[in-house]
Amino acid sequence: MNDTRLRVLDALADGPVTGPALADALDVSRAAVWKHVETLRDAGFEVSSTDDGYRLDATPEYGGLAVAHELAAPYAVDYHDSVGSTNDRARELAADGERDVAVVAAEQTGSRGRLDREWTAPRGGVWTSILVRPDVPPAQVPVFTLAAAVATANAAREAGVDAGIKWPNDVLVPDGDGGTRKLSGILTEMEGEADRVSWLVVGIGANVDIPERELPAGATSVAMEGGVADRRAFVQRVLEGFHDLVSGDLDAVLPAWRERSLTLGQRVRVETPGGVVEGVARDVEFPGALLVETDDGVERVTAGDCEHLRAAD
Repeated sequence: MNDTRLRVLDALADGPVTGPALADALDVSRAAVWKHVETLRDAGFEVSSTDDGYRLDATPEYGGLAVAHELAAPYAVDYHDSVGSTNDRARELAADGERDVAVVAAEQTGSRGRLDREWTAPRGGVWTSILVRPDVPPAQVPVFTLAAAVATANAAREAGVDAGIKWPNDVLVPDGDGGTRKLSGILTEMEGEADRVSWLVVGIGANVDIPERELPAGATSVAMEGGVADRRAFVQRVLEGFHDLVSGDLDAVLPAWRERSLTLGQRVRVETPGGVVEGVARDVEFPGALLVETDDGVERVTAGDCEHLRAAD
């Protein structure tokens, strides 16, 4: 992302501002200002020229500059019109030594979910992977997944959709008949050593402005739920919410997750690497284990596929 172009964009948003004044403020030539303005226009920004100077009149619906403009989180935006997988691209950036990058794509052609399950990622969704290098041991990585789920559920609620979280990371919408429909999924990948994380990639896929005919069975979108299907606002709120949660006390993630949980209080069946755990989901504990009350006592589940059976009596 061109930092000077973003500074030009920010100045235009506060405009009008003349070309000479902008050139002086940014320490570039007037010709460079003109080129940046034309690039912004080519990217879909409506920039008018008045007697008082340049002024930003409208922002495009989506795109790298559009997402980066007024983003209140310290992530560079690596935007792609189409990419195989935002997680794979983020891994490439990690190998190059990058950090604090949000890979954003209009569509993914080779996306995947947990356990390499197929994930449909057509145009109209929000597909982003956040590359960070947190100073934490690998054992604490699950809390970053919980934070991403909270940020996504909150973005959906801001858009007008009553979303909640199924442990650990699915964002769902109740259907009114006791069931749910899937709005978003999260895939977290990392590389590290025994005592520290080298890099962490949190991939978030959310169905925002996708029509029903393009979604798999059991899925929904912000548009289908009658919410405000603004992809730019949605991805910005996700990135900002995630940053706010993980840049402070990580213990604070759990209360936020509990507030959005659809799992706690439910009778659940969790398929774990060690077998099936069935009982009532009572709580989560740091960094994200689910506490399930079974007939044989409380079991601490750290990983597995969770199925909601029914609300506990």
